[in-house]
Amino acid sequence: MSNSSDIQFGYTDGDVDTNLTAGPTLNDLVAQRYSRRQTLRSGAVATAAAVFGGSMLAGCDNSALPADPAPAMSVGQAGTARAGNVVTLTATAYDNGTITGYSYSQLSGPAVTLVNAGTAECNFIAPAVSAATPLVFRTSVTDDSGNVVTVDTTVTIQPAALGFTAVAKNKLDVVTVPAGYKVQIGARLGDPIATGVAAFANDGTDGNYAQRIGDHGDALYWYGLNTAGGRDDNSSFRGLIVQNHENINQQYLHPAGPTAPGGIRPEAEAIKEIECHGVSVVEYVEGANRSWSYVQNSSFNRRVTPNTPATFSGPAAGSALLKTAYSTNGTAGRGTLNNCANGHTGWGTNLTCEENWAGYFKRGAGDNANRTAREVTQLNRYGISQGAAGSYGWATVVPADPANTSFRRFDLTVDTTKPADGTGDYRYEANQFGWVVEIDPYDRTIAPRKRTALGRMGHEGAWLSKTIAGKKLAVYLGDDARGEYLYKFVSNVAWSDADAQAANRIAIGDKYLDAGTLYVAKFNADGTGNWLPLVFGSVPDRPAVGADPVYVFQDQADILANARLAGDALGATKMDRPEWTAVNPVNGEVYLTLTNNNASVRPLNGTDAANPRHYNDPKGATNQFGNPNGHIIRLRETGDDPAATGFTWDIYLFGAGSDLDPANINISGLTADNDFSSPDGLWFGRPQNASGLVKPVLWIQTDDGAYTDVTNCMMLAAMPGTVGDGGARTITNTGSGGATATQATRVGAPATAATLKRFLVGPVECEITGVDTTPDGRTLFVGIQHPGENGTPAAPSSHWPASQASGSAGATVRPRSAIAIITKNDGGVVAL
Repeated sequence: MSNSSDIQFGYTDGDVDTNLTAGPTLNDLVAQRYSRRQTLRSGAVATAAAVFGGSMLAGCDNSALPADPAPAMSVGQAGTARAGNVVTLTATAYDNGTITGYSYSQLSGPAVTLVNAGTAECNFIAPAVSAATPLVFRTSVTDDSGNVVTVDTTVTIQPAALGFTAVAKNKLDVVTVPAGYKVQIGARLGDPIATGVAAFANDGTDGNYAQRIGDHGDALYWYGLNTAGGRDDNSSFRGLIVQNHENINQQYLHPAGPTAPGGIRPEAEAIKEIECHGVSVVEYVEGANRSWSYVQNSSFNRRVTPNTPATFSGPAAGSALLKTAYSTNGTAGRGTLNNCANGHTGWGTNLTCEENWAGYFKRGAGDNANRTAREVTQLNRYGISQGAAGSYGWATVVPADPANTSFRRFDLTVDTTKPADGTGDYRYEANQFGWVVEIDPYDRTIAPRKRTALGRMGHEGAWLSKTIAGKKLAVYLGDDARGEYLYKFVSNVAWSDADAQAANRIAIGDKYLDAGTLYVAKFNADGTGNWLPLVFGSVPDRPAVGADPVYVFQDQADILANARLAGDALGATKMDRPEWTAVNPVNGEVYLTLTNNNASVRPLNGTDAANPRHYNDPKGATNQFGNPNGHIIRLRETGDDPAATGFTWDIYLFGAGSDLDPANINISGLTADNDFSSPDGLWFGRPQNASGLVKPVLWIQTDDGAYTDVTNCMMLAAMPGTVGDGGARTITNTGSGGATATQATRVGAPATAATLKRFLVGPVECEITGVDTTPDGRTLFVGIQHPGENGTPAAPSSHWPASQASGSAGATVRPRSAIAIITKNDGGVVAL
């Protein structure tokens, strides 16, 4: 500790040795020094306090001493704290009179925000540092006589670390978090988000989901608001959460499950199910004692459903491929569907991604005969086979209003009585889905915009590169199906910082997302890779596959609308179900979850360096050959340039049970504290707080079927290294019947207790999906999707979130997808 104050006491040395004050004796002061110490708290760590600076009495020039003694004061001594932790400075003063003021100021080190700096106790969040860094603070105390005492205190900040005890695997019906954290419940399926909408009964009788929270909450993102309701990217007390609603637990939306008399779905039931899909925008506020709630009557609240009007932009807008009876010029559409992962732009808008949309569409048994070979190839490549019934049977609904085509559009069957260009029926309706959709969360009057330059596929997410002035932007895109590809879009124009706070946010999206080049990834065995441009004129014909003939691309719109066919033609690397992408905010490295694969798609002799494993992880008596536990791959662009056409890569983590073969399966050395299966959601901490700086925290979420005999799905926190921190590795794969084959690959450094820990385990039969924090990192929002998905209305298999408070709930209480809100009890940055 460096205490520089000289503490003086009033004293007169005349002919008679007389002290005219009522101050303490020297013995009193010594006793105070050692009996009344205070603490400097850093999270849960306490550091002792000190008192008097360098001496008890400073100097002997008694003529200069004041008539009234200055206060004696103690303040925190030199101590240490980790980045992201709460540090509290406490001053205790002793005075005959009244203490009239306290003040704290920072003298050196990275600047921090001092909270309550005018009181006896102030605190701050320890800043991000790359090495041990001293911060010096000055505390001043004033008494009613105007006397001022100052003391300087040094706190040394250490680099951030994962500061929690790993959560054990479990199959409880609650969200389990580490000691020192608490869980609150945010908006749930069915919660009203408009004035006058009734509370949710949760018995299947509820309707009007266009003004309620949808089902299967997926990716989410926080958009800050200031006190006046304006955009504030740094606000952590008030904001909007934009969340996707991917799918439904159909059985719980109706009193006794869905009905289908004569194979025809009731209109009212189908409306519920359709409106439960899409996106929600909901305002949240932080209240007293860090309690969080959503604002039901906020003017920002909004639902975007499959019925919400949308517009198309980019090269495919107006294409013949997008024409329907609803939009005869191919520039407009209705809504968004099966929204999975997301993205966030540097200008304050949200990107929502249409993933497994293909399954919702019906095709008649003889439809191929009324289509061209090109159209049949397109439909087959996206999994919409002739004779497909369509999920949930929405196309069967006979609406009360014959002019209502919101159900008919899910039937792609060609109506031969209508024009051949598709403007009289919905033969091309499926082409209106599979896009990245931009939404302005701050302006509900602006229609969602589908960005066709980013390609059409089973979009899992769309995560942007770091915004660097003068550099082009990249958007990294996973196509979530086994054997599909990783894509990248690069804008034609370089980023300008002036666009970050533009008032017309959608216009900025037009600038960066409507013109550019879409690429597909090819991973080479030597740890390098190439981005192959999907540009008309350079993409060859797609070879014949099975009954599908050679496919010849006609224009750029054709390539973008049929990006999978273009990836085939270029020989891109087939991946083990590429899902979420995430970009390290410090070094720009790109991470991609490869959730899993099976032997039918990835046989023993079909592995490659980027998808190297084939093994069996039995689940009970059921064999699971292939890559059932998945892995996470990462890449670094050449020259750290988002627009580069080359990259290097390695496999950051291999999912596996800790009991599996460490040489060939559990290659990352996972233990009981951090083993996992089927990585899905992926997100780095925000760069506004210590979890997203220096060595950012990576959150990993699972959507697992292979390991659910052992544990519910989970979320882990990691602090990764960099591409190339491991090396080359050759593994031996095993197939059915005991056959083996070797495969060379590139692996990252093994996981350790310091670099990977299980932070959360979800309730029964859920998927953990969607994660973000407030900008200060002190509140974590996590999506809990489809708990109890295998239950029935009469016997739900989960009761979450009703079960969260006590671990149990009534036997017939239906589960609901919801947001879990997690905070650290001491107020620090989550995970650190």
